[in-house]
Amino acid sequence: MQLTYQELEALLKRSSRLRKLTAALCLAYTVKKLRPYVWTRLQGSSAGKQLGGGHLPVNSTSSFDVTVGGAKSNSRSPSVNKDFLLRLSRLLWLLFPRLLCPEVGLLALHSVTLISRTFLSIYVASLDGVIVRCIVQKDPRAFVLQLSKWLLVAVPATFINSTIRFLEGQLTLRFRSRLVEHAYQLYFSNQTYYRVSNMDARLCNPDQSLTEDIVMFSASVAHLYSNLTKPILDVVVTCYTLLGTAQSKGANTTWPSVIAGLVVALTAKVLRSCSPRFGKLVAEEAKRKGDLRYMHSRIITNSEEIAFYGGHKVEQAQLQQSFVSLSSQIHQILVKRLWYVMLEQFLMKYVWSASGLVMVAVPIITATGYSRYDSEEVKQAALVMKEEELVSERTQAFTTARNLLTAAADAVERIMSSYKEATELAGYTARVSEMLEVFEEVNEGVYRRPGGREEASSGGGVQHYRRSLDTRGQVISVEKGIRCENLPIITPTGDVVVSSLTIQVDEKMNVLITGPNGCGKSSLFRILSGLWPVYGGVLYRPDPQHMFYIPQRPYMSEGTLKDQLIYPDSEEEMVKRGVTESDLEEILGMVHLLYILDREGGWESVSDWRDVLSGGEKQRMGMARMFYHRPQYALLDECTSAVSIDVEGSIFQAAKDAGISLLSITHRPSLWKYHSHMLQFDGEGGWRFGPLDASTRLSLQEEKRLSGIPKMQQRLTELSVLLGETEK
Repeated sequence: MQLTYQELEALLKRSSRLRKLTAALCLAYTVKKLRPYVWTRLQGSSAGKQLGGGHLPVNSTSSFDVTVGGAKSNSRSPSVNKDFLLRLSRLLWLLFPRLLCPEVGLLALHSVTLISRTFLSIYVASLDGVIVRCIVQKDPRAFVLQLSKWLLVAVPATFINSTIRFLEGQLTLRFRSRLVEHAYQLYFSNQTYYRVSNMDARLCNPDQSLTEDIVMFSASVAHLYSNLTKPILDVVVTCYTLLGTAQSKGANTTWPSVIAGLVVALTAKVLRSCSPRFGKLVAEEAKRKGDLRYMHSRIITNSEEIAFYGGHKVEQAQLQQSFVSLSSQIHQILVKRLWYVMLEQFLMKYVWSASGLVMVAVPIITATGYSRYDSEEVKQAALVMKEEELVSERTQAFTTARNLLTAAADAVERIMSSYKEATELAGYTARVSEMLEVFEEVNEGVYRRPGGREEASSGGGVQHYRRSLDTRGQVISVEKGIRCENLPIITPTGDVVVSSLTIQVDEKMNVLITGPNGCGKSSLFRILSGLWPVYGGVLYRPDPQHMFYIPQRPYMSEGTLKDQLIYPDSEEEMVKRGVTESDLEEILGMVHLLYILDREGGWESVSDWRDVLSGGEKQRMGMARMFYHRPQYALLDECTSAVSIDVEGSIFQAAKDAGISLLSITHRPSLWKYHSHMLQFDGEGGWRFGPLDASTRLSLQEEKRLSGIPKMQQRLTELSVLLGETEK
C-alpha cells in the first residue's frame, strides 16, 4: 500500500527526532567509555615528565655527566608523546629553514597532487556507478560513452600516482641533504669528530647515525606526510559526498554515521592498546646494525694485525655474536608485527567490510527518492517512478556508495596504520635528535662518559654515575713561545696524571720529553693541540695553525702522492702558498723519499698509500709534511721509531736548520743531541724541566743503565736454575 504525502511527512518528522535522540545517547555512551582511558593517558604523560623529562645538570663550560653504559639517561622509550613532538618540531625547523625554500615548494606541489588524486578518486567512483547503471538499463551506447570517459580519466590518474611517488622521493632526498649538511657542519667544527669518539661516550657509532639513521628518518617523514595528508582529505571529502548524496535521496544517515563512528573508535582503541613499542624496537635494531657495521670496519682496519696474531677465530666469534644479537632483535620485531598485523587486518578488512555493507544498505533501503527540501513536483515524480528506473537508480547508488566507502575505509586504515609508522618515526627521531644534541654539546665542551661515583636517579630505578670537572683553565693565544702555568694534565676519563705543570718553551728551544708509559707525554701534546680541554691554570700558546703534530703512525689520506705530502692542504692552497713541485721534490730529498716519485709513477699517481708505503716511509712522509707546512712548533710523538738512526739524525738536523722548534717524545739516545732542554715525567705525577746539558745526559744514561740491572739479575737467577747451580 502506498503512503500518502501527509503520512510520509509525519513519519519523517518522527524519524528525525529519533535520529537526534539516538545520536545524543551514542555520544554520551562514547564519552563515558573513553573518559577513564583519556584520563589515564594524561596522568601517565604528566608522570613521565616528572620522572624522565628533566635534564641532568651540567656546567655551562664543560662537565662529565655519565650514565650506565655511556648513554644519556632516558627512562622512557621512544614513542609518540610530547618529547617526540618537541624533537620532531626542532628537526622540522632544520628541514624547512625559511618560508621560501625548495622544500616548501616541493611540499606544496606534493600536496596539490595528493588533493588532485582525491577528487579524481571521487569522480572515478561516481563514473563507476554510471557505468553499472548503463549496464543494468541495457544501454550500449551510453555504456561505450561512459567507458571512454573512464579510460580517458585513467591517463591523468596514472600520471598523478607516478608524480606522488616522484615528489615523495624528492622530498626524502631534500630532507636528507638538509640534515646531512647541518650534521656535517657540526661534526667537522671544533674537532667534534675527534671529541665525540674520544672525549664522549654517548654515541657508540657516529657513522651509523650520520648515514643510515638520517636516511631512515628522512624517508619516514616524507612517507608519513603522504600517508596522513591524502587519507585525511579522502575521509573528509568522501564522507561529505556520501552524506550529501544520501540526504538528496531522503535516506537515513544517522545509523550509518553511528556505526562508522563506533567501529572506527573501537578499532583505534583496540589497536592502540595492543600496539607494541615499535619506536623502541626500531631504535634498538638501528643500534645493533651500527654495532655489526663497526665490527666489520674494525676487522678491515686491523686486518694485518689480526692475521699476524691468527685471531680470526676470536673475530669470527665476535662477529657471529653481534649478528645473532641483530637477528634476534629483527625476529622479535617480526613476531610482534605478525600478531599486530593479524589483528589489524581482521578489524580493518573483515569487520569494516561487514560494517560497510550495513552502512551502504541502510540508506538505500530507507531512501525515499527525494530530499525534504525538494519541490512538490520532484517528490511526486519520485513516488510514481517505475520499478525498472528504481532498480537502476539503486544499483548506481550502491556502486557509487560502495566505491566511496571503500576509499574512505582504505583512508581510515592508512591513518590508523600510520600510528605504527609514527612510533617507528619516533625511534629514528630520537636517534637523529640525540646525535645532533651530542654534537652541539661536545662543540660547547660538555662531555659525558661512564665512571665516577654512584647516585640514585629521581625515579625509574635507573642508577646514574656522575663526575663533574669544570674547565676553569684559560687558553691565551700568543705569537711566540709556549708557557704552562699550573696546568693539570687530566684524561677524558677524569684521571689526574699531573696535578700541576709549569714550564716555558721559548722560540728556537728544542725540548726532549721522556718518562714511562702513561705518565702524560702524549696527553700534554693533546692539550697543546687543543684536542683536550684545559681544566685549570693558564696555557699560553700560538694558534693551532702554527703547531704541527706528527704521531707515531701517520695518517695516509685518499688521493694522489702529492696529496699525501701537502695534507691537509689542497692543491689550490699549495699554489697560494707559492710552493711548486720542485719545492716538493726538495722536501722529499730532505727525508730521503725522492725515490718513490719514480717508483710510484709521479705526483699524480693514486694508490692505497696506507698499504703501499712501508712503516718507515709513512713516518718519513709525516716528517715531510712538517717541512712543507713550516710550523713554529712541531710536536713529534715517537714519529721516527721505524726510521734508521742515520736518516733520523739528518731529518732532525734539517728541522733545526729550518728554525722549527721541536718538542719530541723519543726513547733513542741518539736524538738527545738535537735538543736543548728536557721535560722528564716520573710516572707518579712529578716532573722535572731544565737544560739538557752534558751532566743531564750522563745522568739519563746512568738511569737507563741502572733501570736494566733488575732485569739482568732476574735473568741471571733463571739461568742459574736452568744450569742446576744454587746461590751460596
